[in-house]
Amino acid sequence: MTMSLLTLTGVSKSFGGVTAVADISFTVDRGQVVGFLGPNGAGKSTTMRMITQYLEPDRGEIRLDGVPLAEVGRDAKRRIGYLPENNPLYSDMLVTEYLRFVASLRELEGPERDQAIDAAVQSTATEDVFYRPIGELSKGYRQRVGLAQAILHEPDILILDEPTEGLDPNQRVEIRRLIGDLGKDRTVILSTHVLPEVQHTCSRLLIIHQGRIAAEGGVHDLIARAEGAVQISVEAKGAGVAEQLRALPGVRSVDQVLRGEGRVAVTLTADGSRDLRPHVFELAKSNGWTLYELHQQAGSLEALFRQLTTAAPEEGVPA
Repeated sequence: MTMSLLTLTGVSKSFGGVTAVADISFTVDRGQVVGFLGPNGAGKSTTMRMITQYLEPDRGEIRLDGVPLAEVGRDAKRRIGYLPENNPLYSDMLVTEYLRFVASLRELEGPERDQAIDAAVQSTATEDVFYRPIGELSKGYRQRVGLAQAILHEPDILILDEPTEGLDPNQRVEIRRLIGDLGKDRTVILSTHVLPEVQHTCSRLLIIHQGRIAAEGGVHDLIARAEGAVQISVEAKGAGVAEQLRALPGVRSVDQVLRGEGRVAVTLTADGSRDLRPHVFELAKSNGWTLYELHQQAGSLEALFRQLTTAAPEEGVPA
């Protein structure tokens, strides 16, 4: 059997009595692009910080190539590239100065350093801003520079924490493309709460909720798992629309958005055991609602994600 590149076994972490990560276990194999998916506060960043040794687990063990991180220390850090959520750059440095600085921290010197910088700049398409101050760059280019520093030393595993947070839609697409390209040559763990990112770039998903792994598997496998559910979009004008729809049999969750002028858009996630559209129509008729939309679609990764991450928080575990 081929040994997994990364293994977490029974890993837990708490802060001031509040559990951030609770007894999680999973493996990541070589060449995988793994989406680490969960709502804000689910424990994604804490887990990544433990993998990169910024934090130590309270309990459990993290192994790289079968060897505990505690035993390999700096050697493990040399094999890991990390882009934190806040992407701490030095805004007064030129891009070239910053990458040379990071290269020196990575113990790269001379021709080896220059070759590494050239390769990272080419991979992240930062040639056009190479001699510009970081403080003058757009958020999209700053994220590219963050990716460049993370791959500078050609790590075996790349840890990306919310790499597209705060970007506009065009920038998100471009960064996703870059991540997809990077994933062709190395193992990537991508933390996010944005579903299109994992569907476009990842081969495997880990869904975390309240510090625990709620589901894991291939992207297509998890989408297939969601096919037992349906989503029904309703837009209506009237009293108590969301409340009465929530009471229908088989409804798992309800999202509502106020449209103004008394109109509300509601998305129901239901178990699919029965067609609820006739019931919605009857509710609209009996309550005198004005019905603007009634549409049903098959279950999706979004439906599964909502199903797994809308449970009430457990005591001592952040939502």
